[in-house]
Amino acid sequence: MYASSNYSRRKLLGLLAAAVAPGGRSWAQGQQIVRIIVPFTAGTGPDLLARILGDEMRQRLNETVVVENKPGASGNIGTQAAARANPDGQTLLVTVNTFVMNTSLYRSIPYDPEKSFVPIVEIATGALALVVHPSTKADTVSELIALARSRPGELNYASPGRGTPQHLAMELFKLTAHVNLTHIPYSGSAGAVKDLLANEVSAMFLPIHTALPLRENEQIRILAVGSKVRAPQAPQVPTLAELGMADFDVDLWFGALAPAGTPKAIVDRYNTVFGEILAQPHVQATLAKQGLIAQGGPPERLSELIVADRVRWAKVVKDAGIAPD
Repeated sequence: MYASSNYSRRKLLGLLAAAVAPGGRSWAQGQQIVRIIVPFTAGTGPDLLARILGDEMRQRLNETVVVENKPGASGNIGTQAAARANPDGQTLLVTVNTFVMNTSLYRSIPYDPEKSFVPIVEIATGALALVVHPSTKADTVSELIALARSRPGELNYASPGRGTPQHLAMELFKLTAHVNLTHIPYSGSAGAVKDLLANEVSAMFLPIHTALPLRENEQIRILAVGSKVRAPQAPQVPTLAELGMADFDVDLWFGALAPAGTPKAIVDRYNTVFGEILAQPHVQATLAKQGLIAQGGPPERLSELIVADRVRWAKVVKDAGIAPD
């Protein structure tokens, strides 16, 4: 559930004032700077969400909020910086589910998703769509599977890079459908999409808001979405689960976390504030334009998601034979 939207600004300030940071300073003193670390470049999904939350916090709480982009190593650099920050409520992390996937893709990473952080809230989810170039002789998922089985290893697919959600989504598709497609990794989405449109690659998973305009221009064909339920932006597009791939779910999810040791009172206050922000219609509309669905809920919801996804994606990486770096 979302937090109640009946909180006035005064009531919210009162909630935050009750959370006293180490050293005795309360949030209501208005002297602190809240730093939101995003372990990816500006313009990415986590960056967008961090800036929306930051802007709303500034307006509601009269706090100084700074978004810091610390990209590199698939998010590991910025995530390490957040993990090492003082657990005083002044540093937060906004990230995507590569946060969990990285544990299986690297021999060692500088944080533990479950031990280095305390979850605050699941911010949003975004659907990934399975798409093909129009020249690919497959109008449906079953036809794509049949085509891939008739030409094992000949069809290729793009991703924004090794270990990205799009990469692992297709590897899960391959494992579930028992097909062999060749992975062509790119250093970012732009080159991957460009080559998909040029028919240099046959297929890929794309965020639904990226896929829909390309479909309208007949540059790609959308075969399905990888969500548990149909995407509200494309209700006519079936899910892979509907088409026989039971429990197939490759949604992107985005979360806010704090360094381990952050007092529960501070975590709970952030959860309340973020939940109230995510319940606002204008925030939900802004996210919807980016293909995202606002979530919210208690910290335990994100905690359970982290634990379950860590196990699930570790199995995909192992079964797909992806060697860790």
